[in-house]
Parts: sequence; C-alpha cells; structure tokens
Amino acid sequence: MSNGDGDPEESAAETGDETDGDGETCPPSVVAKRLDGVADDVETAETDSALDEIEATLDPIETSADTTDEDVTDRTDSLRDDGEPERGPYAETVVEKLAGHRKTVTTTEWTEQGLSDVVAAVERFVTRADETLETSLCVDTANSETVATGLSDVSDAVETAGLHPDEDAATIAALLEEAEMLSTALDDAQVFEELTVREQLRRKGFYDVLTPRNRRDFPPEWNAIRLYEARGEVEPILLALDLLDSAFMQENALDALEHLAPEAAYEAVEALARRRDTQPVRVLGRIGDERACETLHEFLGGRDTDLEETTLWALGCIGSRRSTEPVAQRLAADDPGVRSAAARALGLIGDTRAIDPLADRLDTDSQERVRASAAWALNQIGTDRALETVAGYTDDRSYLVQAEAEKATAV
Repeated sequence: MSNGDGDPEESAAETGDETDGDGETCPPSVVAKRLDGVADDVETAETDSALDEIEATLDPIETSADTTDEDVTDRTDSLRDDGEPERGPYAETVVEKLAGHRKTVTTTEWTEQGLSDVVAAVERFVTRADETLETSLCVDTANSETVATGLSDVSDAVETAGLHPDEDAATIAALLEEAEMLSTALDDAQVFEELTVREQLRRKGFYDVLTPRNRRDFPPEWNAIRLYEARGEVEPILLALDLLDSAFMQENALDALEHLAPEAAYEAVEALARRRDTQPVRVLGRIGDERACETLHEFLGGRDTDLEETTLWALGCIGSRRSTEPVAQRLAADDPGVRSAAARALGLIGDTRAIDPLADRLDTDSQERVRASAAWALNQIGTDRALETVAGYTDDRSYLVQAEAEKATAV
C-alpha cells in the first residue's frame, strides 16, 4: 500500500520509522510524516481492501509514537473515521433492511387498500431483486405473512450469493436502492390506525349489528355495545373499549364487560385498572382471574378509600388465598369503611388463617358495622371454630352482630 511517497517498507527504511530494538519511540516528525502519507492513502482509497491495508498501518504507527502524545491518538482515530464512509456497501446491510421490512409487513395492521399496495410493492421489489441476483424468486400474495416470505427468500439469496463489498459493489448498491424504494412504499401504504375511529369500527364490522328495527335515538356506538352485551359477544365490546376514548363510551363498554365478566377481557381491563380507576377494578373482581391479585394488592393502603374498598371487594370475589395476608392487614386501617370491606373480603376468601384476626376485630372494634362484617365473615368461613366464635355474641349490644351469632348457632 502506498503512503503517498512510494512503497511503505522503503519509506520506513529511509526515515527510520520503526521503533528501535530497545523499544524507543520514533521522533514526532517521523510519526507526523507517516500519518501524512496515510492521510493521502485514505483520500484515494476506493475499496474495502485498500482501507483494510491502511488500517493495518495505523497500529504500528501508534505503537512507535510517544504513548503520551494525544495528538497522535486523535489523528489516527480521525483517519480511521475518514475511511469509514468509503467502506461497503455490504450484503449484510441488505439483509438487515429486509428483516426490518419483513417485520413491518407482518406486524402492521393494514387497511384493505394498504395491504394491496404492500403486496404490489413487495412483488416489484422481489422481481427487481430476482433480476439483479439472477435467481428465480416469486411471491405468494395470499396474505401479509406469505408476502413477507418473499422478502425472506431474497435475504436467503443474498446470503447464498456471498457478495463481496469490492467485487460486487454495484450489485449490492442496486439491492440497497431497491430496498430503499420498498421502504418508501411501505411508509406510504395506508395503515388501520390512520383511519378515523368510526371508519375503523365500520371496517371491523362493529356497526353491522345495527338495523332499522333495533336502532335507537342514542349514539350508535352505545346502541351497538348494548346489543352485543345482550348477545354475549365480547370482541366487539373490547374493540369499542380500545378505540372509543370518550369517558361516556368507556364507562358503557366497561358496564357491559362487568355484566358479562368474560375471561377474554382480562388483559384490556387490567391495563385500565392500573390507572387506579374503580370501575375496571370492579370488572376484575367479576372476572375473577387470580392474575389480577398482584396489581390489586398495590392499591391497598393508599389514601383513596373508595378505590381501596372496591379493591378489597374485588379481591374477595377473586378469592385467592395469597390475598389473605395483605387483606388481613387492612383490618387495622384507620377508616372503618376499609376495615369493614377487609373483613368481608376475608369472609369471601374463606381462608381459616383469617379466623383469629377477624375474632379480634369482632371483640375490640369500636364501629358496629366493622364488628358486624367480622361476624359475617366468620360465618362465611364456616368452620366449627369460626362458628363457635360468632355464636358467643347472641346477646351482643349490636343487633347486626346478634343476627350473625344466631345464624352461627343455627348451623
């Protein structure tokens, strides 16, 4: 590789560029002259091979220089950076771009027109790539998954061809240009989320349930949700919950889901419950999926007593034993409404580990409704020990506690 003044080995010999056998460094003037030569080579380099040779000359130059000379380090780094734009193009870049395009094609929700445009764009790309690579590729246009397979086939063909950045630079550049044209076409294709909400609902068939006979003087979305609820069809209600962002429509969709309590609604409702809204928390309780417990436990002990009471009710409905301890801890809450809700939740859970804390609350709490809830919960647990505990309060000062005690003695 020339350094600008002839063969590098001759130049080194003439200038004494190498370190001496005892490891002494070269004078700064010698190092600078060698770097000037490398700079000339970088300016004229046009291939990866030439740049690799230049890269190989920089390491010994750095080694021969004074290790404390930051200017030398900065200049060698700069020369390496200067050479980077001249490298490539690489077949690996084509493969990486096609992997991104495959993901876009298969994971994007296209409109009907958008998918048609995507199919046409991929077909054009594969045809051009086929001509460039001189292979025999085709595209199955059945759906987005099969269309994407055509891009995988091109990737495989590129890797199989073993394209070299110097010898096959024109081929790689052509493939990259075609991949960029495909990228533009994918960006231009219409995706579902670009439509208005009503248009999205219409294309999903949400309004198909409405007829002249069942249409009412309400917002059509509300009307449709009610009809789907009556039919027990969950997916259209979840679609409305996802797309309709008004508080009114969200509330109506959640009302329908609370009545139906479908397992299929769990993930959507759990995501809404994380906002600490009471309505989705109630729906989680109605669904009864134990996966919700971890989320609901986070709502215990806050300042929002309405949310906490609703959460305790939901945990009771779910009835998981893993909620026993966190719920029992709320028997000591400052707010009597929370204490009462915690007692009733423990009754619904039915874990015998709650008998002692409930018995203590029945005996010591200053609020009648809390003591009545504890008595009710012990009756719900229903073991001999739980019933015996309640039965001892038949002459209690509270009528509500007496009523629970009489139930226990009648069992």
